[in-house]
Parts: sequence; structure tokens; C-alpha cells
Amino acid sequence: MTQIVLLFIILLLVLVLFIWGKWRYDIVALTGLLLAVIVGIVPYESAFSGLGNPAVITVACVMIITFAINQSGILDFFIKRLTPVTHHYVMHLGILTFITAVLSAFMNNVGALALMMPIAIQTSLKAKRSPSLVLMPLAFGSVLGGLVTSIGTPPNLLISAYREQLVGQSFSMFDFSPVGLVAAVVGILFIILLGWRLLPLRKATTRTGDLFQIQDYITEIKVPKGSQLIGKSLKELEEIIEAEYFVVGLIRQKKKKLAIRREELLQANDILIIEASHTELEKLIHKSKFELVTGDKVSSDILRSETIGLIEAVVPQGSRFEGRSSNSLRLRQRYHLNIIAIARQGKPFKQRLSHVNLHAGDVVLIQGNVESLQDNISRLGLLPLVERGVQVGLPKRAYGPTLIFLFAIFLAGFQVLPVPICFAIAVIMMVIFNMLPVRRMYDAIDLPIILLLAAMIPLGNALQTTGATHLIASALDTLTGRSHPYIILGVIFIITMTLSDLMNNAATAVVMAPVAAAVAQSMNLNLDPFLMTVAVAASCSFLTPISHQNNTLVMGPGGYKFFDYFRMGLPLEIIILVVSIPMIAWVWPLQG
Repeated sequence: MTQIVLLFIILLLVLVLFIWGKWRYDIVALTGLLLAVIVGIVPYESAFSGLGNPAVITVACVMIITFAINQSGILDFFIKRLTPVTHHYVMHLGILTFITAVLSAFMNNVGALALMMPIAIQTSLKAKRSPSLVLMPLAFGSVLGGLVTSIGTPPNLLISAYREQLVGQSFSMFDFSPVGLVAAVVGILFIILLGWRLLPLRKATTRTGDLFQIQDYITEIKVPKGSQLIGKSLKELEEIIEAEYFVVGLIRQKKKKLAIRREELLQANDILIIEASHTELEKLIHKSKFELVTGDKVSSDILRSETIGLIEAVVPQGSRFEGRSSNSLRLRQRYHLNIIAIARQGKPFKQRLSHVNLHAGDVVLIQGNVESLQDNISRLGLLPLVERGVQVGLPKRAYGPTLIFLFAIFLAGFQVLPVPICFAIAVIMMVIFNMLPVRRMYDAIDLPIILLLAAMIPLGNALQTTGATHLIASALDTLTGRSHPYIILGVIFIITMTLSDLMNNAATAVVMAPVAAAVAQSMNLNLDPFLMTVAVAASCSFLTPISHQNNTLVMGPGGYKFFDYFRMGLPLEIIILVVSIPMIAWVWPLQG
């Protein structure tokens, strides 16, 4: 009993830390695991057994395959030919959401959203609509699409692996389809016919960079004739003038230079393009005696040239940027990138940007060399909010990753080989045939998600080994009395869905799967409907921006506030509950 109490305390602590969001979810999960090991709940030899779990391996493989397919350009090629229909909003929304859901059924849903989000933003702006009317439906559609197959979302993979642990056989690739497909279709129909009307209307931007009021950060100051600082280098200027600013560019004799060395010497009538907050700008002008250039407002065009470009990108959970500033990343020194502006929940910062610790969902405006800008942003784990260039035709090699992926799905669907083996083979084939550079293979893996899964799996097993699941099952039995099994499924569904709204859906599945199995065992009912209930409910997290990575990703670009998700998310969760319970009971009979 002592171990059960300690385990409940650890899980409660993990839940609180997930909700608090101060530390990243993988750090929270690892902390919970180590505490469980220290107090003796999880054996030392089992502490890192989660890393070898088939679900973890499959998630990693799907991430790599998704990256390879995205990089091939084949999806961009076909999607852009299906998305010009923007004259009718419902049709526009329906096409985008449907495509996103289909992609999410077979690839990592974060990758699917990352692919579709720039297209959704650009097509919305062309139609003079606010992206806020499209992005949340797109995020919800990507989550619903994941319900359809075992590889669509980590909870499905975890539930499948847990079933194999209990009965010796996992769910097959498409065992989730009968229930998941109906729930997804009904949910998407609600979104495109009614749900979007519940969304707040945020002001539409008109072009890249207009989310940010550039003049709040970028100012032009002139070096007057006779200034004591003429002949000084930019490096010396920084040492003489103690203020928080950055020289983004220089205009000399009407010629603009954006890539400037710190050894550049100042000349009379030079115009410096300065990034600084209002307070720091006043301090700089007061100490340097430079003149503020008056005239038209500064626009983002001044920060572009033939070789230097700007791009907006969103910070996803688990990227190198999360929780760090550009200074700590040494962004300028390592990648030759400048952060020009930062927006959080649609509102720009008005302080020194190099010291701002970025959060998941923040939108950043980044300046860098045109040739390497996209590559560097991808390497840093940021998701660009602009479409890639339209391809006139596709090289034959572009079809390779998709064909290999379809071959892996065929093998898994007909159960020729286990799902993890099928997708591991697909990854190796892509590497062997040079469709995926080895150096980029591991960049494609979202390591925080892998660590989260690996840490939570031993904690989920501890629920069973300590007897905590039977205690919870008894409590549920007492709470519900002799209620109909449908009621029991509904209670488990609601508890799972609520937990998933507060913490990562994979963690929720790991915690709730043993509980659901214990309830089924205590009632002498079939295991499968209870596990399927957890799988569907764990993935349906729509109430908060922290409940799913995709909800977080659209928060900044859509300008959403925390409770905006509740407006469309609550009725959607109720609809999924009402639709899913009868479908689960029909497809997976309660009596074994």
C-alpha cells in the first residue's frame, strides 16, 4: 500500500508539472521516472526499458519517414493543385481540413500540420480572410485524422503495444479504423459546417511580416558630420555605448548593406538600421549624439536585399529554441541569423529581443542569408509559415520515399511483419537508396516525445505491478455501482479525455490503459473495447493549447487566446464522446 501511495503522489506531481508548463514535458516525465526508481517503485533494471518498447521505435520511424516525404516535395506538388478553391470559405476550409486529416492518418500529425499550415495561411490571405478561421480547424483535423490507424498518433501505438503485452497480440494497422474513421468524419463535418462559427475572428494580416509592427523594433539613425564616433568600428561603438541594441544594417551613399562585420568603420552620414526597444533607443541616441532619421515608417522591406531574406516561423514544442533566447543559442555567431521580432499569442514583444526566452507557439521573424535561411530554420526545428517554391514538375526520385512508405503500410496492413519492423525497413531503404541523408535522419526525430514515451511507459507498468490499477478499478466500481457497461466506458472516456486536455496525450494513454484493463478484468468483460476507449479519448484533446502539440503550434500564427480553444473544443469533445461509445461497443463487443 505504501508503494501505491508513493506512486499516486509521483503521478500527481507529474500531472501538476505538466499543467504548470514551467519545464518541458520530457524533463517532467524523466523526473517522475527517476523518483519512482529512487523510492523503489520501478526496478533499476526496468528504468529505461521504455526505450526498447515497439511503440517508441515506431514513433521514431514514422517521424523520420514523414520528414523524408516532406523533403521530397511530392506532397507540396499535389496539395497545391487541390487548394486554389478559396472563393467559398466552407469549401476552402473543408478541403484543407480533409487533406490534413488524411495525411495525419498515415504520418506524424505534427508533420502533417507543418506541411499544411503555410498553405492555409497563404490561401487565407489571398482570399482576404483571417488565418484564425482556418488554423484551429486545421489543428483539430490533424488530431482527428490520427484516430484512423495505429500509426496516426502515439496513443494508438502505445495502446496496441500494451495489448500485445497483455494478450500476446497487438492491434493491427487498421483495427482502429472502424471507430476512428467514424469519429473523425463526424468531427470534421462539425468543424467545417458549424464549429468554425464558434471561433473568434482575429484581424487578418496582408503579407509576411505584417504580424509584427517592424517600426517598434527597427529604427534608422544617422551619423552626423563632426561626430566623435566617426572612424570607430561597430565593435568599438558597442563598447563605448552601453545600451541593448543591435546593428541590423547600414545605408551608405544610398547603398544598403545587411551583412555587416563588427570591424566596419563608421563614416559621416552613414545611416544605421538599429534593432532596439524604445527605451534602449533613447539611451543610444542620448549617448552617441546620433540623429534619428525622420520620415516614413520603417517597413520589413528595409531588412531585405538580394542576398538577405526574412521569414516568419513558429516555435514548436521540443525545438532548440524553446525556453532559450537567441543570445544563449548564439544565433548570430553559429547560424548568421537575426531575430527581428517575436510575437506571442498574436502580440509582439516591445523589449530587447535577444534576451527573450521563447515559448512553444511563439512566432519569430528571422533574417538571414537567402540561400541558407530555409535550411537553418529547419535545422533549428522551427516551422516556417511560408510556402515552399512551386515545382513545375517532379523528379523521379521524389516518388521514392512515398512508394517505400506505401510498401511498409501494405506489409503492416496485411500483417506480413510487425508494424515496428515494417517502418524500420522503410527507414533503412530510404537511407540505402540515398533518399534520406544520414546526417539529417536523427534531426527528424522529435527527441522530447521519444523521451516522454520512454519515461512514462515504466510508470504505466508500475500502476499494474503495485496493484494501483486494481485499487482504481475498485473505486470506479464503487462509484458507478452496477451501472451498464456503456456507462463505465463513458466514465473512462471522460476521465481519459479530461487528463489528455491537461497533459500530453501519450502520457495519458500510458496511465489510463492499465486502469481500463483492470476495470474490464474486474467486470469479466472483453478487454478490447476498454483499450479502444482509452485510445480514442486520449487523442481527443481540444480544450487547451497545451493539450496537443498541434494546438500549441497554431496559437501564435492564429493569434488565439487560451480559452479560444474551449469554444469549439468542448462541443467537439462531446460529439466525439456521443459517437464513439456506441461505435466501440458495436465494433468491439463487450462480452468476450
